[in-house]
Amino acid sequence: MPIKFDEKTHYFHLSNQQMSYVIGIEKECYLTHRYWGKALPSYAGSNQLQFIDRGFATNPFPEERTFSLNTLPLETSTQGNGDHRIANYQIRSQDGHDVTDFRYDSYSISESKSAIPGLPSLHATADVTTLEIILKDAVQQLEMRLIYTLFENYPIITRRAVYINLSETTVALENAGSMSIDLAESQFDLITLDGSHTNEANITRQPIRSGIHRIESTRGTSSPQHQPFVALTAPYTSEFQGEVFAFHFVYSGNFIAQVELEQYGTTRVQLGIHPDHFEWQLKSNDTFYTPEVVLNYSNQGLNGMSQTFHQLYQEHLVPTNWAQKERPILLNTWEANYFELSEQELINQAHKAAEVGIELFVLDDGWFGERHSDDSSLGDWFVNQNKLPNGIHGLAKEVHRLDMQFGLWFEPEMLSKQSQLFQEHPEWALQVPNYPLTEGRQQLVLDLSRTDVQDYLILILTNYLQTGDIDYIKWDMNRHLTEVGSSFFATNQQKEIGHRYVLGLYRILDVLIKKFPDCLFENCSSGGGRFDPGMMYYMPQTWTSDNSDALCRSVIQYGYSYLYPPIMMGAHVSTTPNHQVGRNTPLETRGWLAMSGNLGYELDLQSLSKEDIQEVQQQIAFYQAHRHLFQFGKFYRLQAPDTYFASGWLFMNDEEAIAIYFNGLSRPALPTNYLKMHYLEAEAIYEDIHTNQQYSGAELNQAGVLIPRVKEDFHTHVFHWKKI
Repeated sequence: MPIKFDEKTHYFHLSNQQMSYVIGIEKECYLTHRYWGKALPSYAGSNQLQFIDRGFATNPFPEERTFSLNTLPLETSTQGNGDHRIANYQIRSQDGHDVTDFRYDSYSISESKSAIPGLPSLHATADVTTLEIILKDAVQQLEMRLIYTLFENYPIITRRAVYINLSETTVALENAGSMSIDLAESQFDLITLDGSHTNEANITRQPIRSGIHRIESTRGTSSPQHQPFVALTAPYTSEFQGEVFAFHFVYSGNFIAQVELEQYGTTRVQLGIHPDHFEWQLKSNDTFYTPEVVLNYSNQGLNGMSQTFHQLYQEHLVPTNWAQKERPILLNTWEANYFELSEQELINQAHKAAEVGIELFVLDDGWFGERHSDDSSLGDWFVNQNKLPNGIHGLAKEVHRLDMQFGLWFEPEMLSKQSQLFQEHPEWALQVPNYPLTEGRQQLVLDLSRTDVQDYLILILTNYLQTGDIDYIKWDMNRHLTEVGSSFFATNQQKEIGHRYVLGLYRILDVLIKKFPDCLFENCSSGGGRFDPGMMYYMPQTWTSDNSDALCRSVIQYGYSYLYPPIMMGAHVSTTPNHQVGRNTPLETRGWLAMSGNLGYELDLQSLSKEDIQEVQQQIAFYQAHRHLFQFGKFYRLQAPDTYFASGWLFMNDEEAIAIYFNGLSRPALPTNYLKMHYLEAEAIYEDIHTNQQYSGAELNQAGVLIPRVKEDFHTHVFHWKKI
């Protein structure tokens, strides 16, 4: 069995062919972390714990001065009784104190994985085993359940915690962490993905120093500032070799991820809902479920980590009916039209789109209410008849007649002060009594903690989707949360609203995707503002960034590929000069960059030259011919963007391989550069599509291919081989 418990040694051993994870029980009370890494055939405790009488250490057993909770490598923190490192949870009693004493009680092992009520999580019906360990605080009659699920075909364990109040009084859950782990090592580099709007997923790598490192969001969403992800690597770890211990949080709201290198060389990692602005009234017999954390081990470098995330998320995260379904090539109207819409102009664009081979025509913002700019009408989801006299149905009918699918933009979570909805329901906005409503983009945020607001949005979207006119929804969210309060809940529940907002969003999405499983939902929050695995559970792809400049996107998509496969990343060819940075880049480079994700176009096709139209047709035809490779093949990073933005990556499957090298900025005295493939099948023969020259996979992996010098910014080199 993949999870075993040794009654004699009190070790839990979670193991498959790729990884082992070992938990011990000390004094029949405390869970200790003993090992996580490459698979072990068995575990007998060779890496013994060291017990020393440490200065300032406190002792739960007074006669044993060498035993202290502050020096044990624990599987969850303790509270108020000796463990002074970063905490994974905090509970305040009705008397006002915050001391607990959770001790081991029992365990169970099952060959299944349960869904988490109200929350997204990895799904699996087979090849998983779950360990549930129960800890109890006998004084307050509280229970904590630590839940570990081992995926037998991946080096993956998921972790989460459940907090249960078995007493007759209410307690306040002030910190509801999902997981904590103490690794008995200190020589790590910390990797995070950081950034801002239009500059997402920058890779940050730094050695861990003594103290606490943390990334977080208190913005109401996971945010473009920090992906809810941390990885610890050996200092020598690269894309191609070395150990990685990665953690990814399946949640879309406020989060905190902390890494503490403590005084005696242990490294603690903790993830969970951010305790700031959070508290949950845990009433008698109530249960609180925390979101899930994905733990990913790789001994094959960062590409090994990414391969696991890519395959795992496609198979066990996104809606199952979209896991193996090809994505259509789309045209989005935003950068061509902005708010200036007319039915005839849109029909003209649709005809041009059909001519070049576009498969999905998407009408973006500006089609509803009195929406002529971004300062009004959010919430008024009725068609502007002046712009679309035949309504959505009329436009969709024309698009479908052209043998294309039709998509529509919504920003359901928002409302404008200048809207009928706000005039009718001002109480539906998030708000705190006596304080002004802070606006962002001149819009407010709907209170999704309220079930009546949730029901209203479900009704609005259902009315559009049930007609059969709409094949795709772009779900946008363009500001962060302020005045996070609700008149719908009691005074002592106001710090629950942030989490309740996320639960409300998840409920809306859950209802809609079950009602309309064939509609493709694309997640968007000004691009990557809420690009997290929680949203991917409901929407199988995300608009990666509002920045569509090819040079910038090469960096953004490189960073996101640490976690997400290209099929999850919306990538569009936009016009030049680029609307975000004003840069001119070749259409060919823009095309290859967009083909490295979910290919789309966001420009006025009618304004392109005859030559550019021909090139767009060629791009679309090539992508259609090799779509399965781009969307479902293995993706490997070969060269990280350097100071000149040069980078390279590889797509491969059992039939072909395409390596793409983005030249970046031209420079003098260019060094000779050979791009090594690393991952082709060594014994196989690969034939160059253009020259018919044949090479062994071993040669391409180890000797590489020459990157010719080109005196031109942003040139792209593409190498295409057929495996024979």
